[in-house]
Amino acid sequence: MSTIINDIEIIKAESSKINEVDFDNLTFGSVFSDHMLVCDYKEGKWQAPKIMPYQPITLDPSAKIFHYGQSVFEGMKAYKDVDQNVWLFRPLDNFKRLNISSKRLSIPELPEAYFMEGLKALLELDKDWIPTNDGSSLYIRPFVFASGQGFHASPADEYKFIICTAPSGSYFSGDVKVLIEETYSRSANGGVGFAKAGGNYAGQFYPTQLAKAKGYHQVIWTDDNTHEYIEEAGAMNIFVRINDTLITAPTSDRILDGITRKSIIELAESEGIDVEVKKITVTEVVEAAKNGTLKEMFGAGTAAVVSPISAFGYKGTDYELPKLNDTYASFLKKRITDIQTNKTEDPFGWRFKVV
Repeated sequence: MSTIINDIEIIKAESSKINEVDFDNLTFGSVFSDHMLVCDYKEGKWQAPKIMPYQPITLDPSAKIFHYGQSVFEGMKAYKDVDQNVWLFRPLDNFKRLNISSKRLSIPELPEAYFMEGLKALLELDKDWIPTNDGSSLYIRPFVFASGQGFHASPADEYKFIICTAPSGSYFSGDVKVLIEETYSRSANGGVGFAKAGGNYAGQFYPTQLAKAKGYHQVIWTDDNTHEYIEEAGAMNIFVRINDTLITAPTSDRILDGITRKSIIELAESEGIDVEVKKITVTEVVEAAKNGTLKEMFGAGTAAVVSPISAFGYKGTDYELPKLNDTYASFLKKRITDIQTNKTEDPFGWRFKVV
């Protein structure tokens, strides 16, 4: 059955798959909800979005996504509180960043209404898919890619914007052991490291597999020129605590302007934690580990929120971080997730009510 709500055509699935899902044992991003939003760009403008049953998409072999990599995405989550209200966390920041990424890859920018109204309509339709177990959420993946055809090396003339959702459990379990990268680079000055472009992540996989073969879980990326400065942790921003000061690298052409990163900085400052946004050298981190002033390292991103680092390797030596009872990582993660799930006040205005 098809209906029109706020100019969005909604075609409902004939039956739901929800009863086939074990919500007590959700892996991350592998089970998908009943519906998805699709919006096409053609003839020089974005067409009206529509919601349809989750299904495969068909593309011509000459679609430019396959050849020239015009693809960007976002990561978001929806939460339910104890009263079954549905919440998002800073969704306009995701919308703005999607367009920043799109612009860098010559992809037409989306109208805000298509993103926000389409997302709200999709979540209202599939709200029963939002899990309520601790640590679980409905992961949301908006993405845009080149669907226009042709082998000519130029921007496409047609694109698809899609939002899919997946009920998911925790992204990481336990602490993470990382390797500081000395050879490979995630991105370069003047490049697309600040954008959430699919190719950025494809380029990370090989060095990460090399690190895993050595017994590490992830890579800490360093600058492309000298490999002297730490920049990101895997697919996340990175924070380092030396004594009681929390340090993170400034954003740049190479570093993603993470929404969780921004939230941690603002939240930590509001709690009286000393925060420094500055370049931090590998040498500084290693020396702090040796003299005992390195208290914590953790990654920050939408999927994991905060992922503590238990040890790091550099030039053949592993450095264990101390096991503290009260960490900034656990404190900040709880403060953020309590805001996200409406368990506490939101003095920052980050929470967005869907329904």
